[in-house]
Amino acid sequence: MSIPYPFTAVVGQNDLRLALLLNAVSPAVGGVLVRGEKGTAKSTAVRALSALLPQVAVVPGCRFSCDPAAPDPSCPDGPHEPGQEVERPARMVELPVGASEDRLVGALDIERALAEGVKSFEPGLLAQAHRGILYVDEVNLLHDHLVDLLLDAAAMGASYVEREGVSVRHAARFLLVGTMNPEEGELRPQLLDRFGLTVEVAASREPDQRVEVVRRRLAYDDDPAGFAARWADEEVAVRGRIVAARELLPRVLLGDGALRQIAAVCSAFEVDGMRADIVMARTATALAAWAGRTDVLAEDVRQAALLALPHRRRRNPFDAPGLDEDRLDDTLEEFSGQDEGDDDPDPDGPGGGGGQPTPDSGPQGDGDTAARPEAGEGGEPQTSGGREQSAVRAGEPFRTKALSVPGIGEGAAGRRSRARTEHGRTTGARRPRGALTKLHLAATVRAAAPHQRARGRSGPGLVIRRDDLRQATREGREGNLVLFVVDASGSMAARQRMGAVKGAVLSLLLDAYQRRDKVGLVTFRGSAAEVALPPTSSVDTAAARLESLPTGGRTPLAAGLLKAHEVLRVERLRDPARRALVVVVTDGRATGGPDPVGLAGRAARLFAAEQIASVVVDCESGPVRLGLAGRLADELGGTAVTLDALRADAIAGLVRDVQGTSRRAA
Repeated sequence: MSIPYPFTAVVGQNDLRLALLLNAVSPAVGGVLVRGEKGTAKSTAVRALSALLPQVAVVPGCRFSCDPAAPDPSCPDGPHEPGQEVERPARMVELPVGASEDRLVGALDIERALAEGVKSFEPGLLAQAHRGILYVDEVNLLHDHLVDLLLDAAAMGASYVEREGVSVRHAARFLLVGTMNPEEGELRPQLLDRFGLTVEVAASREPDQRVEVVRRRLAYDDDPAGFAARWADEEVAVRGRIVAARELLPRVLLGDGALRQIAAVCSAFEVDGMRADIVMARTATALAAWAGRTDVLAEDVRQAALLALPHRRRRNPFDAPGLDEDRLDDTLEEFSGQDEGDDDPDPDGPGGGGGQPTPDSGPQGDGDTAARPEAGEGGEPQTSGGREQSAVRAGEPFRTKALSVPGIGEGAAGRRSRARTEHGRTTGARRPRGALTKLHLAATVRAAAPHQRARGRSGPGLVIRRDDLRQATREGREGNLVLFVVDASGSMAARQRMGAVKGAVLSLLLDAYQRRDKVGLVTFRGSAAEVALPPTSSVDTAAARLESLPTGGRTPLAAGLLKAHEVLRVERLRDPARRALVVVVTDGRATGGPDPVGLAGRAARLFAAEQIASVVVDCESGPVRLGLAGRLADELGGTAVTLDALRADAIAGLVRDVQGTSRRAA
């Protein structure tokens, strides 16, 4: 068994360690989400925490870790005899990103359930994590259906497994800890809000601290047991402090003054719902217990806000997380010393619910700070083979009509195009390939019925064989690769026009985020095209690249299309099941080199020949229109839509047009 890196040996990362320890003191806080770049000890700290947790008493032989003092009455291994207990270390269970539903919630033996009426249940990871830690590395990459199961279990404290009328329930209360790199994509808002606390981590820029990190890591790798022994006293001290804080926690008093400060802060920062207030109250109480106090102070409320509110301030994936600490201090000061019965504060003051964040709160400001700075405005101009044009700010995003890829795919779960998936409506049945996951009961009965006499059936139950089982085939939605091909040439360079173009692409990026797509960005200007962003799940990275995009020069349309075709070819090798939707944003002009229009047409016909779904966003403006974008759409085998018609309330039927045009091209 490997020896974990000692928790107390982690250098720096004070907020991360504090958030984990507070959850160890009070699991009701609701878990921790750790956001940060790779190589910042996220996983190391989380894995080290389990060694600090006090041992748990369990019923001997119970696979579901029932508490002997209060066993679960519906435990599948119950009922349990009173007076039996053993102690074991608290578990840390890791949920792999690619885990199946059965691995997470457990699996029923469907064959025995149908033939014998026996609930033969194999527990999953939720059962193993009960009364311990459930750790999800790269939680932002977790499949949607697993996220839904996690949400249900975290909300109800129990896991339910139901298959064709056979159901099993067991307790599943755990400390949920997730780590993620924001560059790889953001979390769904529902799961983001489920984490009690969030911490942003980054590597230290102090040379001395970096030296100490390397020194300790090398020492641990050379002799894990010896390194752990050197930190054993510190580990014992922290473990004892956790136990003492747990014992003190029920006696901590959360006074009306602290409650008013919590409510005022949540109101001032306009967080949605009431979960933030509850999490802040529990966190502030845990902070007081950790400090050895029985009363909650303003400093506890302040620290609780810094841990519990930043991720709840984000209104969309392009908003920067964080809080305006000056505004937080003003709110706490205004409501300091106010007890129940004091006059209500001015609702329009700094602590009132109608206040707005300051527009210049900087990189640590709250979510209302503009997340898309006006790159290049007033700064150094950028050149690209023609007239110099600085980057312009994107227009305000808007809700777009859904675009989808025609046909039925088999890609990763998402919300854009039709696909054969493990979840969705049932469309048929087939023999299972490997383990049975979704039983089609009617098809199974039909397969078994003709053989009942030959199998000697004498009782009411069916005689079921493995060959009779049928897997349900289902249709749901998949995520696609949405590849943006953006014209940044001189013909697009007018500031007002390019701002509208960027606003449209930003709107489509937001739609891609909501539909769980991967996105990529190819731009062309001057004499060549470039991949501004390889395919990724991080739409906020795509938005940042788009914002800093300069314009100017000729229009190498053919180069842009060929570069996009190459990106798709490489991506098909990496992920052959994920289908692509190409969105070309251009006015349709092609200049530079011999026969630029002919070259662009031949490049476009490559997409049509391979039946790649495409949409051309026509950016042509002015009283005289040449219709070049429409011709390009015909060459691509796709459809064209103007900037004005891209809004959701203006293009009813666009999806039908995309699909119909693609079918005609095929």
